[in-house]
Amino acid sequence: MHRPLTEEEINLITKRLEATQPGPWRSFVEGRDHTSGSSFIMTGEGINRGEDIELTGATVADQDFIAAARQDIPRLLDEIKDLRRLLEKK
Repeated sequence: MHRPLTEEEINLITKRLEATQPGPWRSFVEGRDHTSGSSFIMTGEGINRGEDIELTGATVADQDFIAAARQDIPRLLDEIKDLRRLLEKK
């Protein structure tokens, strides 16, 4: 059964997000995106470039999902906040 997120849960998700390395995160898969080295997630860009993340035991889909989550989660949180504001106006 669906249970709406509480404000506390949203705040905890936001804190976990803010504790991560800067975005955007991009998934680089050996054989798909480059031809040598290993698969990894690149964090940040330019002067905000962070450490690469290398995963063990992850599928390509897992790695792509984790990398995309760094961009997806902030957008989803914004969408939740916007929808709640609209509901409060009714």
